[in-house]
Amino acid sequence: MTTKTIILIPAYNEESSLGDLIEKVSSIARKEKWNYKIVLCNDGSTDKTGLIARELQDYHPIEVIYHKINRGLGETERDLFERSAELVLDDDIIIRVEGDNTHKPEYMLSLINELNKGYDVVVCSRFAKGGGQKGLNTQKTFISNSANKFMKFFFPIKGLKEYSCGFRAYRGSIIKKAIQFYGNDFIQLKGFGFTCTLEIIVKLSLLQAKFS
Repeated sequence: MTTKTIILIPAYNEESSLGDLIEKVSSIARKEKWNYKIVLCNDGSTDKTGLIARELQDYHPIEVIYHKINRGLGETERDLFERSAELVLDDDIIIRVEGDNTHKPEYMLSLINELNKGYDVVVCSRFAKGGGQKGLNTQKTFISNSANKFMKFFFPIKGLKEYSCGFRAYRGSIIKKAIQFYGNDFIQLKGFGFTCTLEIIVKLSLLQAKFS
């Protein structure tokens, strides 16, 4: 059976970036001849994000989850991962990409290649050799760096250099296992922005996931 790739995209007021992101993602998926589906959560956007998403469904394999009001990244991630667990088999792949087009979709290929080495979770890292970031203001950079130092000290995980970046690939089996084990508590930090990305790492490590 052909491996399926599910691409998760959280989106809140991304009318300026969503179309370009979807085109890039689909271009790579089609070139690589993936059996793929994009699952996008429109988190109560007040701009044209929802309209653009509906229009893109005519040209790309997109499923849209709608929040009537903005619920924040935590609840958006929860809904995306719960839906992905319903769609995948154990050997399928889940990739989470930021909706603001700040992640480069071409790195999806490297994520999958690393996942195929036997890992359960592969994280893009700004702190790995050759890594970096552009465009973040001083405050966000400080918060991100502090969060990573905190996590490394209190939750050291073999193979992991980056905790807060949401650009990741997951093996279908580990997400299915997580949803089955934690249920609706897989993501509990729903009102604290990117902290849900840290929580996911900790919850999966408790399930003995292998990280890279």
